[in-house]
Amino acid sequence: MARAHPPSRSTVVPELRPDQQVSITFESYNLSQAGAWTDTFTDLINRFQAAHPNIKVTAQKPATATASGYGSASAASIQRQIAAGNPPDVGQLVFGDIRYAVKGLGATPLDDVVGRDAVQANFGGAHPFAPAARTLGDVEGKTFAVPFVFSTPILYYNASLFTQAGLDPNKPPTTWAEVKTAALAIKSKTGKDGAYIDCLTKKTNDWCYQSLVASNGGTVISDDQTRLTFADAPAVEAVRVAQDLVNSGASPKLSQEQAYPAFARGEVGMILESSAAEAVFRKGATSANPPWELRAGYEPSFDGKKVQPTNSGAALLMFAKDPARQRAAWELIKFLTSDEAYTQITSKIGYLPLRTSLLDDPGALKDWAAKNTLIKPNIDQLARLYPTASFPGDNYVQIRDGMLEAVEKVVYSGADPQSTLTAAQEQATKLLPKG
Repeated sequence: MARAHPPSRSTVVPELRPDQQVSITFESYNLSQAGAWTDTFTDLINRFQAAHPNIKVTAQKPATATASGYGSASAASIQRQIAAGNPPDVGQLVFGDIRYAVKGLGATPLDDVVGRDAVQANFGGAHPFAPAARTLGDVEGKTFAVPFVFSTPILYYNASLFTQAGLDPNKPPTTWAEVKTAALAIKSKTGKDGAYIDCLTKKTNDWCYQSLVASNGGTVISDDQTRLTFADAPAVEAVRVAQDLVNSGASPKLSQEQAYPAFARGEVGMILESSAAEAVFRKGATSANPPWELRAGYEPSFDGKKVQPTNSGAALLMFAKDPARQRAAWELIKFLTSDEAYTQITSKIGYLPLRTSLLDDPGALKDWAAKNTLIKPNIDQLARLYPTASFPGDNYVQIRDGMLEAVEKVVYSGADPQSTLTAAQEQATKLLPKG
């Protein structure tokens, strides 16, 4: 059970006076993505400033980029700005970065700054946070981050290709064996590629890969975070199944940058992906010539085993140290995780509304949800979430990247699963914190 940490009343920052002008900076990797992401976030900042005329928000994308994905770029960007003495007041980081943000970047504990009661109250309200999401930003019993944008692995599929291949579009595959059968049928009957798992290269983050491993009964690190386990038998077998999809021709040898738009153009039958891609896929389906029908199914299972959906996405952390900016930063965090914000984020981008009862509210997302049934697998999988593990220590990115590089070699270059993952695990073990 998490320990309670009631803050000292003297540490709780005061409310802003109505005439007290404060300027803060908000850094988000979503601002690096054109289209629905940037447009939606820009609109949200404008809405916030209209409601808080004494708070000016400068929104910015990360100042650095790496080959490891947006999340690590965000952490590196914030680290550089801290070294220069001007960190953002609010930063959006992926869940795998949170422990490092607390231990290495000095993220501000929200429980201490605004009070634990205020933090917990923000999770409540007319549309409370989903229980599975509430503690994902906690480190050692304190809340440092408020979960923000979120998804579970979704099997998006092209119902038009299913029909052309003689498959039933009302019965998408529910196991990886069924995915292989359907993918080969699509390839032989239509000439299009069958299925792509967007979890298996270094360019992806590891949240979805962790779901594959967990769904086969494995883990990537022990619960006490002292031993890496991604070369254990369940993980090796999960990677072997993915390798077989490629070797059999059921899955194409594409990079993430190639597969993502290829599915949107209607050239791939299925893709396991975050719901953050839904807006792009919807646009692709309607603008293609000819248009095609986008549908969504549940993450497939390994035969006889229970799917363990993990969480992608990010949380909001505070790095402000000045009391007035801390209060302004908290007001922004509250707004960006409010009913109003999630109504916009879900309807315009496709991320899960962590305040799930908004989907039943006629004044919020009920009408939208009735027309956008693609969200159902995501909502159902949220209820049985398996939290994504983070690697400990300052070398967490190198550990993750080494693991995914090994997976990529196995799946797309034909390397031996056991020996390749074992070698990567032995190398990564040297990067774990000592003691």
